[in-house]
Order: sequence, then structure tokens, then C-alpha cells
Amino acid sequence: MIEIDFPTLQGIGFKQHFVSQLAASLPQQRLARVTAVQRDWMTLTDGHAAFSARHTHHSRHTEPAVVGDWVLVTASGGEHWVDTVLAPITRLTRRTPAGRQVLANNVDTALLLMGLDNDFNPRRMERYIALVRACAVAPVMVLTKEDIGADAADKIAQLRQRIPADVPVVALHPAGQRDDGVLAPWLGAGQTLVLLGSSGVGKSTLTNALTGSEQATGGTRHGDDRGRHTTTARSLRRCPGGACIIDTPGLRAWQPDADEEALALSFDDIAALAGRCQFRDCSHESEPGCAVRGEVDADRLRNYHKLLRESRRAEQTPLERIAARGKWKTLMKEAKQRGRDKRGG
Repeated sequence: MIEIDFPTLQGIGFKQHFVSQLAASLPQQRLARVTAVQRDWMTLTDGHAAFSARHTHHSRHTEPAVVGDWVLVTASGGEHWVDTVLAPITRLTRRTPAGRQVLANNVDTALLLMGLDNDFNPRRMERYIALVRACAVAPVMVLTKEDIGADAADKIAQLRQRIPADVPVVALHPAGQRDDGVLAPWLGAGQTLVLLGSSGVGKSTLTNALTGSEQATGGTRHGDDRGRHTTTARSLRRCPGGACIIDTPGLRAWQPDADEEALALSFDDIAALAGRCQFRDCSHESEPGCAVRGEVDADRLRNYHKLLRESRRAEQTPLERIAARGKWKTLMKEAKQRGRDKRGG
């Protein structure tokens, strides 16, 4: 088994959880964390130095390493080779048309950035929260551009009213933030955070401020406040206080990798009220005696129904999808026929 330099490794997020996976490790192997991935190559750190490595042929049967992973590395022929990818504590994923995409591994907290300008969208924030909670990652809402957002105070109140009270919310100017500022409770030594949000919302600016380093940042387009992509790949960097920050590119698709039970974690206000509905299988749409409608923000309830439909479709087998499309086509034909019958034609 390899020797473990706990103080150094804990400074880059190592946890006791991984120790049991190292029982079969070899003395010549080296434990490191993935900080960036570029096709076949990846950048690693062992807490002392950064170096490059790539997968060995016999490790191809495992899932490729992503940013945040812990790996065992062997040096050979003047290069470093990743032999083993340790099973992660948390895996931050989303659903895409091609399947599941892993965004980052071994994340403790997700800072969910949203601007108080034209980027403001409560539905998207609810998607962010559903995405990270389904992956057992703690969400924190971070609202930016308070200085240029119209009716910023009203928008913050609106968000606070419809988002569960156990999700923290902070408003800040990313450029002026430090790791001893309002985000300090989540920036302890050894903690790993990921920044999620649309392009131009301030993720790279906040990363620069927290890490004390510089990388290119962009602004937003005049007229619509749409962001420009400045981060093109995920990367892990360290804060002076010891936390690790994973910056990510802006993502257009935010479909949570969540089933109905996981969605309930993000909409626990709906789940709590549902127990008082007249019918146990109430869908909270048109049934009499529903305890949810009228109590929950109407747009939040519509967003919940939309996410629920997406989740159910994603869980369907190909045959079930074909059957559902056939049923929908039949219902549409019947509706059109009823319309023609009413018109007498």
C-alpha cells in the first residue's frame, strides 16, 4: 500500500472515504487529483506539484477520469500513467440527448451563479438546484450583477419566496470577493466547490478573485446581456485558504439526472403539501381538494411538472417511448375528429 501524506492531500480535498480503496495500491504508485482533462491527457496535482499523465491501456475498462477525480499514477518511460480511478464520493451529472454527462466528481458544494440583470430566471435556478441535489451536492445560490440589475431587491425577494429556505442565497460582486468574504462558510480547507451558471454571469471573475490568479474573462453582449464563453473546459484551482474551485463553461442544457424521488428533494414544499391533498395520487393540476395549488407559486408548480415530465421520459425504454408517441398520435387524431364532427364536417 502507498504511503499517504494526509496533511498535504487533505489540503486538496482528500477524504477518509478513499482510504479503503487504496488497500491494493502498490508502493511505486502515486496518489493525485485531476485538475484538468484535455482529450487523452490530463493535468494532475499531488498537493506539491502539477504534472501530466494519461490512461494506461489496462485502465480503459474504467470510466475516464474527470476533473475532481482521485487517481493512482505510475511513472514509466519518462511519463506518468493513470492506473486506477478511485470511485468518487459524489458525481455531478446531467442528462443530454446522448446520455449522461459527468461535469465533475468529488464536489462538496455547488455555487449556482445567476445575474440580477437579464440573466435572471427563477426556473433555471430551480433546475440548477434539482441538478445538484440529485447528485448529493449542496447548493448555494449566488446572485451577481446587483449593481446593474433592475429591481434587484424585488428579484431577490421573488427568488427567496419560491426557493426552499434551506438553500442559502448570497448577493455579491464577484470581482471584490475573497475567500474570507460572504462565501467563507463554504470555503474551508479541503472543501471542493464547483461554479455553475450561464456564460458571462461571472464564474471566471469569481474564480480569479477567490484563487488570486488571472485567466481571461469576458462580458456580455450589449442589448440582451447574453454572455460570451471565456471558459472552454473545466479546471480545478486552489484558493489561498485551502478550498478547491472547479470553474466550468456555461451550459445551455440543464436537464437534471434525477428521478421523481430525487426531484422531490428540490421541491420539498410541494411534497409536504401533497400529503394534505384529497387524493393520494393527486397530480396538482386540476383535481378537486388539491392542497398544493394556490399555496405554491404557480410558475414554480409548472416548472416542477415540466421537470417531472422530462424525468419520466428519460427513464422510459425505447419501446416505451414508441408506445407513448403512438398513444399521443392517437389522442391527437381523436381530438381533430371531434373538432370536425362539431363543425359538421
